[in-house]
Amino acid sequence: MLFVNGRLMVRLLEKEDAWLLAKWLSDPVVLEFYEGRDNPFDMNKVNEKFYQRENGVARCIIEYDDAAIGYIQFYKLEEESRQLYGYEDETELIYGMDQFIGETEYWNKGIGTLLVQSMVDFLIEEKQADRVVMDPQTWNERAVRCYEKCGFKKVKLLPKNEWHEGEFRDCWLIEKGNICS
Repeated sequence: MLFVNGRLMVRLLEKEDAWLLAKWLSDPVVLEFYEGRDNPFDMNKVNEKFYQRENGVARCIIEYDDAAIGYIQFYKLEEESRQLYGYEDETELIYGMDQFIGETEYWNKGIGTLLVQSMVDFLIEEKQADRVVMDPQTWNERAVRCYEKCGFKKVKLLPKNEWHEGEFRDCWLIEKGNICS
């Protein structure tokens, strides 16, 4: 377990969680916002993307009231992303994160806000992150509102940054941290 905040718990991904990822990432309602409806996952794809990679990404399951409801990952920003985003100070410790709630009955209940704020606190306090960044697609207004409620600020537009449902989509670079203005 990484942390608990009230009814929310985040723990590291286990092999037994593969079926949850396959379930969530084959649901068109979830895929509309994460990976794309044209990109469903089966168990082989889940194993390839989440279990057969050693790339410095901490992969985690989100639990709420002891029920697994979603996925979150965090990672130190690599040099290529730092350059793309314009972070030139190599002494800064910058983490990125991505997440989704896969059980749609838990949407619009404030759990995403609790999750994002709790993970940012964990990264700043436990991992000594100077900044935490994300790059949500600009059209995903619900996610952007959630992140702004957690104190994230839009830093810059990333044109045609992410392939989603047959086209490159614009994203916002957003950040929060100890040294953000």
